[in-house]
Amino acid sequence: MGNTTGFLEIRRSPPRARPVHERILDWQEVYLPAPEAQVREQGARCMDCGIPFCHQECPLGNVVPDWNDAAYHGQWRRAHDQLRATNNFPEFTGRLCPAPCEGSCVLGINDDPVTIKSIELSIVERAFDEGWISGAPPPARTGKAVAIVGSGPAGLAAADQLNMAGHAVTVFERADRIGGLLRYGIPEFKLEKRILDRRLALMRQQGVSFRAGVDIGQDITAATLRSEFGAVVICTGAGWARDLKVPGRELGGIHLAVDYLTEQNRVCEGDTPRPAEPMSAEGRHVVIIGGGDTGADCLGTAHRQGAASVRQFELLPRPPGSRAPGNPWPQWPHVFRTSAAHEEGGERLYCVSTERFLGTAGGRVKALEAVQVDVTRDGARLHVHPRPGSRFEVAAGLVLLAMGFHGTERRGPVTELDLRVTDRGTVWRDERWMTSAKGVFAAGDAQRGQSLIVWAIADGRSAAGAVDAYLMS
Repeated sequence: MGNTTGFLEIRRSPPRARPVHERILDWQEVYLPAPEAQVREQGARCMDCGIPFCHQECPLGNVVPDWNDAAYHGQWRRAHDQLRATNNFPEFTGRLCPAPCEGSCVLGINDDPVTIKSIELSIVERAFDEGWISGAPPPARTGKAVAIVGSGPAGLAAADQLNMAGHAVTVFERADRIGGLLRYGIPEFKLEKRILDRRLALMRQQGVSFRAGVDIGQDITAATLRSEFGAVVICTGAGWARDLKVPGRELGGIHLAVDYLTEQNRVCEGDTPRPAEPMSAEGRHVVIIGGGDTGADCLGTAHRQGAASVRQFELLPRPPGSRAPGNPWPQWPHVFRTSAAHEEGGERLYCVSTERFLGTAGGRVKALEAVQVDVTRDGARLHVHPRPGSRFEVAAGLVLLAMGFHGTERRGPVTELDLRVTDRGTVWRDERWMTSAKGVFAAGDAQRGQSLIVWAIADGRSAAGAVDAYLMS
């Protein structure tokens, strides 16, 4: 590395966030661009560690030390070339990835890890500013055509790879805009949609065709796709959300988190809310059931809508402040984390199970009853034990269910082609990424289950390689 003692001399300096009182009044991104001098200094903290475990933990296999070193030396073009070689969309992962690479950073054994994610974002934004990212199409075409169903990160990555290989790629999306999870599932304050639109414009210039508002199985049959395209890639995600079947679930004002986030993203796009009564937190006491990233996205959204109060329930105990004995480096650190949304306010309650919802005479939720629980684990199975005398009631004018997903939805090409499904509710595929239907492949959450954006991109790249081999064999 260029500065062999940088990790001893320089402290970790994460990206700076906009002040809370300012950012909760708009939908702009929370974090500010890092100054060049700071990025170069942080790149100097990357160690000559011999075995860079960040490679192993990054699903994309990003050569992190190489572009950290290039950033330290101010060699931004070289840094971007190395980053682009393994990651199609660093501007997305640099904003949204939880950075498993940082969790396995060797420096993180006894110090704060390198700010890998922040450096990655600075590199790609510098490349955009300098005009190094081109919309030029591939030099030659193969004459083969591929249909991709779903335009989330897996579908876009597969489309980008297959287009660069010279195939004619058409991406189908049932929503009225392209982007899938990136468009509708991620709040504007985490990913301004101009960033997504910038990349989509480049992909169109490169020759990728996008068809929004097309529901495969309704507007076009899966059989038609198979007849018109040499291969089909299913990238429909894991959209079958977990519900909470307790008394009072039918009351108004109780919504799945994915529906709530989708509506607000549509509003940010300038669309009128579709329901007669918008799913707004304005002036309401909000309860979010689920303590993960989706719950945090709902939390930040509720703050910006003007909620009177926000509580976030989590069934599991609060994670420890540092690694537990059974969670050693370089495993992902299961520790207590505070997101930007949590910094903005709200109350987090752990070991809480919701028992029932209470409503008004008009049929709208007004409160919920919950109980504190003790959670034990028997292997992979959780056992929940209510604590005697711990039942309590909280006011709730809006309840958001952010409890994860069962797997892929049972509709469209999954049912029409009678694709084999795993016990986990995902689309089955073999080692060549092909489903039980010949010439039909699967990538991303559709075959993996709910996961990270970086895994979706990695899956899209791998599936694209398998599709290319299938078409050209």
